[in-house]
Amino acid sequence: MDPFKLEIPGAAFALDMIPVPADPSRKTKAFWISKTEITWEAYDPFVYNKDDETMKPLGADVVTRPSRPYIPPDSGFGKAGMAAICVSFKSAVEYGKWLEARTGKAVRLPSEPEWEVAAAAGSTSAFPFGDDPAKAGEFAWFEPNSEEAPHKAGTKKPNAWGIFDMSGNVSEWVTADDTKKIGGVVKGGSWMDPVDNLKTAWRAEYDIKWQKTDPQMPKSKWWMSDGQHIGLRVVVEVDEKTGKPLAARIPASTPAPAPSADNPTAVAPTPAPK
Repeated sequence: MDPFKLEIPGAAFALDMIPVPADPSRKTKAFWISKTEITWEAYDPFVYNKDDETMKPLGADVVTRPSRPYIPPDSGFGKAGMAAICVSFKSAVEYGKWLEARTGKAVRLPSEPEWEVAAAAGSTSAFPFGDDPAKAGEFAWFEPNSEEAPHKAGTKKPNAWGIFDMSGNVSEWVTADDTKKIGGVVKGGSWMDPVDNLKTAWRAEYDIKWQKTDPQMPKSKWWMSDGQHIGLRVVVEVDEKTGKPLAARIPASTPAPAPSADNPTAVAPTPAPK
């Protein structure tokens, strides 16, 4: 397996994907993981339908998208090179589905064991950067050095496999089977957290405080008004027969249903500009 670039539809941008070997002890297969957290350059095309400007629109049976944010989703921290924040678990899951449909590759959120294998980078240390918490400042933006703000992705040292920000900056959504709430937890700690939360094994389940100032009732399914410390990264599955990225399981060509006598309320897709 070699690194490769995953082109983002609707943007002159690509994700660097880093190979992660199988780990029988964690029952994880080989996969690729994004080198950095997903930045706004990679996330905005999903939110604002930028891919539809040059590609056939996807139907709602393929993927659903976030509602347009009612406040700036970057919370004033800026977007250039910055990790996407305030992202709900549902948004993160749908982003993976969107990338899968648009790229033709099997893209999704990492599972918790996959994330931990990638973070540990072959070690058994407490942190992705070793056992010495005094080294945290070299590898992570966290409460003591963040100056109360997230920072551009990939500006600290990577772990041993070349993956950035597995500790700190923003916590990242992963899927988890044992959670009783929404199907996912966040990993890695963030710019708001103490050093203990940077440990590979640390996790946090959804907390209603992450939407404390959201005036909507019920709370938004897509955005977390107080989740300025939460983002995501993605993985690409491997085809075990070829060693190449596994083909998408989502039919990218499925269009939105057109109105008909049997379904007069369906909304036809808007043609892409020529």
